[in-house]
Parts: sequence; C-alpha cells; structure tokens
Amino acid sequence: MKHLTDKTKKFVESATIEDRIHSCRNSKWIGYTQASKIMNKLEELLIYPKTVRMPNLLLVGDSNNGKTAILDKFKQKNLSYVDEDVRVISPVVLVQAPPEPDERRFYNAILEVLYAPYRTSEKLDSRYLRVKKLLLNLKTKVLIIDEIHHVLAGSPSKQRKFLNVIKHLSNDLQISLVCAGTKLAFNAIQSDQQLANRFDPRVLPRWNNDIELKRLLVSFEALLPLKEESLLIEPSMSNKILSLSEGLIGEIAKILELSSIEAIKSGKEKITKEILNNIDYISPEDRKKKFIS
Repeated sequence: MKHLTDKTKKFVESATIEDRIHSCRNSKWIGYTQASKIMNKLEELLIYPKTVRMPNLLLVGDSNNGKTAILDKFKQKNLSYVDEDVRVISPVVLVQAPPEPDERRFYNAILEVLYAPYRTSEKLDSRYLRVKKLLLNLKTKVLIIDEIHHVLAGSPSKQRKFLNVIKHLSNDLQISLVCAGTKLAFNAIQSDQQLANRFDPRVLPRWNNDIELKRLLVSFEALLPLKEESLLIEPSMSNKILSLSEGLIGEIAKILELSSIEAIKSGKEKITKEILNNIDYISPEDRKKKFIS
C-alpha cells in the first residue's frame, strides 16, 4: 500500500469495510496549485492593515469546481475563538448572498451566521447598525459572500442598491470582501465601476489533461482507502475520469467516491476502467439533457 499516505494506510489496515466505505464519502481537501495560491491570497487579506481602500477578492468558476470548498477550508482555518479578555473573535464571516439582491435578507443572513436574533419589524437602518456593531466587536477582517451572482436575479436598480450596500459595509468597517460565484459574478461586480476597481479577480478554470490533473489524481489516490493501487494517472484512466467529470473537480471527487465504494464492495480493492464504466453516475451534460427532455 505504498500508494497511500501513512495516515490512510494505518486506517485501511485496521478499519472495517463499513468504515472504509464511510471514509470514501467524506470530503477530501486537496491543496492543488491554484487552490493553494488562492488560500495564500486569502490569508494575506487577514493581515492587511486597515485603510480607506481595502483590497478585495473575486473568486470565479463554474458550479461544482471548487470555489465553496476553498472558502470553507479558509473559514475552518480561521474559526471563532475567545481572546485573553474573554471576548469572542470571528476573523472570518462567511454568508451566502440572498437569492435576489435584497438588503434586508442580506443583513439577516449575517445575523443568522452570527447567532444574533432579529425582528422582522426592525428598520433597515437599525439592522445595518447592529450588523456593523457586531462585526466590529467580533473584530472581523474578512467578509465572504458566496453565490454573489444571485445579485443578477434582481432589476438593475436593485442590483445597484445591493452592490452599494456591500461597498458601504466594507468602507465603513474597513474590512476586505471576498465574493465568489459563477462567471456571472464577474458581470455583477463589473456593473459597478468603483467595486470592479477594488476586486482582484481569480478564476478557477476547468481541469485539462495535463500535469496538474495527474498531480490531483495522485493526491486523491493517496487518500482513498483502497488496498491496491489504481494507477489513476494511466492515460486511459485519467482520460475517462476527465471526460465523465467534464473537468469539474467536484465531479471528479464524486466519480472517485462512487468508484472507491464499488472497488471495496466488489473486493477488487482498486478502481478499474470496468468500474468507471459501471458506476451509477450521470455527467453534468447528461443531467441537463434529462431536464430539457
């Protein structure tokens, strides 16, 4: 089992079949090149000194291509804690943009993740002041807004108003914003010239059959609880995985999860081309066709 990390090898040697199947379903963090670069950029935002014009980051990529996984990992590395004065500190706050650009729902989303109660009758100005005070008291340095492309679901006037809200919040608190979403997110931010000039865009492209994909597959294989080496980087295997996944890392992870479980159940203990051909998996394009038909 030289293909496994030491930790995974020890687990495989002692775990039951059920435990190994459960392990296959657990999410796995792979620090591939682009993810590591973005993580480093996020960490820089945490230590950036307060200034009138705080740096911001826009993370763009197709759905299921790793954006949320990176943001969750960053959040997990910077969880809330209690300082020496027994005050709760939350350096990173992560919220999801409301389904449409709505100021009240945005404030509610922040209050909810901070476990702060709110009344539906509370006026917007009062709600904003409470959000501002909470983030100040928590010494928040980075506010992450995922699914920012939802902004485009509203009218142009609602879009402008919502973008002004997040711009005002960033200016008022002198904190960095990290917005993430599909390619439409770029259009949303670009619609406000002042915001566009403040955001550093980072793109997560789809995967290609190159050295980066091979490194990714090697990293995945080292974490999969299989007793035999699958040789995922062998051309016919990597080509098949890339074709099925359409170059989306979330799909690659799902394919390897299903294949690993089948490899354990069948007793083969490795992923084969036969297993890849027979797992219960539908590609993103085929899913779209099923909805259209």
